[in-house]
Amino acid sequence: MSVTLLKNAGIVTGASVMKGTLGIEGEFISGIWERVPDIPGAEVIDLDGRIVMAGAIDAHVHFREPGMTRKADIGSESYAAVLGGVTSFIDMPNTSPPATSLEAIGWKLDRASETSAANYGFHIGATNSNSTAILEYISEGKADLFGGIKVFMGSSTGDMLVDRESVLEDLFRIKGKTVLIHSEDESLIKSNLANARKEYGDNIPFEAHPLIRSREACVKSTRKAIELAIRHGTHLHILHVSTKEETELIREAKRSNPHITAETSVNYLWFSDKDYKKMAGNLKCNPAVKTSDDRDALIEAIKDGTIDTIGSDHAPHLMEEKLRPYLECPSGLPTIQQSLPAFLTIARDHGLPLTRVASALSERAAGIFGIERRGFLRPGFYADIVVINPGKEYMAGKPAYKCGWSPYEGCSLIGEIEKIWVNGDLVVSDGKPCTGTRQSRPQPLRFRSIGQDTGAHDR
Repeated sequence: MSVTLLKNAGIVTGASVMKGTLGIEGEFISGIWERVPDIPGAEVIDLDGRIVMAGAIDAHVHFREPGMTRKADIGSESYAAVLGGVTSFIDMPNTSPPATSLEAIGWKLDRASETSAANYGFHIGATNSNSTAILEYISEGKADLFGGIKVFMGSSTGDMLVDRESVLEDLFRIKGKTVLIHSEDESLIKSNLANARKEYGDNIPFEAHPLIRSREACVKSTRKAIELAIRHGTHLHILHVSTKEETELIREAKRSNPHITAETSVNYLWFSDKDYKKMAGNLKCNPAVKTSDDRDALIEAIKDGTIDTIGSDHAPHLMEEKLRPYLECPSGLPTIQQSLPAFLTIARDHGLPLTRVASALSERAAGIFGIERRGFLRPGFYADIVVINPGKEYMAGKPAYKCGWSPYEGCSLIGEIEKIWVNGDLVVSDGKPCTGTRQSRPQPLRFRSIGQDTGAHDR
């Protein structure tokens, strides 16, 4: 079996940055050394100080398959993901039909095995009527087939709003799996929208979006979820946190329940409500992008570990849809290809150490969802590896998404991605996809039961 040695590398993990050599043998990382080991026949690649990180694990994507493949599909979006340094993803269940059963998860797994360019996994969706079935899947030992249990505490595509108190109690009692929440209060949003209609009629400006999908709606729902998680000891993962108040709630809640974790996206770290006037529908997402003060608080929460992970919330829509008036414009932004370099740029500008980048982009996600042998640069783990030129500045160009656009086009980024390995296969070299001799072999992610040696709360 051939061995590849990456020498003169800045090897970045959540714990340290060291200069050394990383070895790849077959699908796996074979070793990490301070010096170049003497291995006869090894291919040696001199990285000349480039940084090496574990491939990002994006646990929050909407690849739109099945049912919305005119916007995106598993093949097109996973290809763009890999170009952006994301070597594994977990797709959300609000497709059409939604992934609220093992049969639906099985269909997605089969489809991904045929088309995905990255390692793949899927969350199962909760509804007001399937909590018993989810409990049965877990008791029957089938929980390794899905990542977490997605609960929409606000509106969503299809019939996935969970608003029955008894069902929420049942879901938050679940052990061995992470419960993920989209945290917005539906009643407040409906009231805010009605008020906006009274003021503006059908011509609601996009600047009103963070007032309609308001901070109060986020905080009310997040507070309720935290109270449930503390009462039941739930492994709760709060998605796309967007407000200062939520960071304060989460920071305090972790003292009572250390199993509570949180995610934000680079969208909330890069943009603010001042950008709606220029970007209009191209900045409309749920929850809404809010103020620069919220943005600063989120960055501080990443620094101190209150926010654990970065998920892109990649949610493609066609440009013709995003150009519609507010009430007809769908929410969601396509961002997975730019998420890693945008986060590196934010890290540089705000003094975030590279160790925190590695933790937030891969290691914490692997722990929170119990992903086996991925997310870390360790011997015996899969060789999902990204090589980055950390000082290279460039302008974000046209992305590879099926929808053909990104809100980051034209933005100045740092951290050009030069090489990528997926399961030991070199799939990107000199920033371009490889063709010819080697074929990428993406694999389904395997999920251990949370709380059983997952490393979920190592920092």
